[in-house]
Amino acid sequence: MGFGARLLARLDEEFPRPKTALHYATPLELLVATILSAQCTDERVNQVTKTLFARYRSAQDFARAEREELERRIRSTGFYKAKAKNLIECGRALVDRFGGQVPRTMEELVTLAGVGRKTANVVLGNCFGIPSIVVDTHVRRVSQRLGLVATDDPDKIELELQKVFPRKRWTQGSHQLLLHGRHICTARSPQCPECALNPMCRWEGKRSA
Repeated sequence: MGFGARLLARLDEEFPRPKTALHYATPLELLVATILSAQCTDERVNQVTKTLFARYRSAQDFARAEREELERRIRSTGFYKAKAKNLIECGRALVDRFGGQVPRTMEELVTLAGVGRKTANVVLGNCFGIPSIVVDTHVRRVSQRLGLVATDDPDKIELELQKVFPRKRWTQGSHQLLLHGRHICTARSPQCPECALNPMCRWEGKRSA
């Protein structure tokens, strides 16, 4: 059994049914929530979107949004001025170029305001079932500590992880890495002695019991 297969087997035991912590009912809602999640916790985003999605239900609603009102509604997520601007521009692009629907390709998604590969992969993998690797701060940290990658570049990490995991496991595997980083392999106080991946970990800073 190769390293990637052994890694996935342990992650399956640890997080058998991983899913995004962001609350959403449609591709548009997940797109908006992921844009808002930049430099913000998922818990805070969920608090904001609970009322936000009751007010803005379609791409047209965001396209026509009054800037100051939208800023006020998302203020607690941080960087609210830039995020409001991106959401309005994103809504307009969805209406003008995609018939009000969220596109299903990476190439189209990254043309939207506020959308990079990470956000696009979140939507592709969770909404459309397209194998996608999401590289956030947790995935980067765990991948580096495990010795899977030797770079800080998210795009390069994505490509390297595509080689480690079979394509059908890209979405699930990267999300399991994310959860492992969030709950076990944390930045400041990693739970190394209790970590299921400890025997496989190549990190020189690994903590002992």
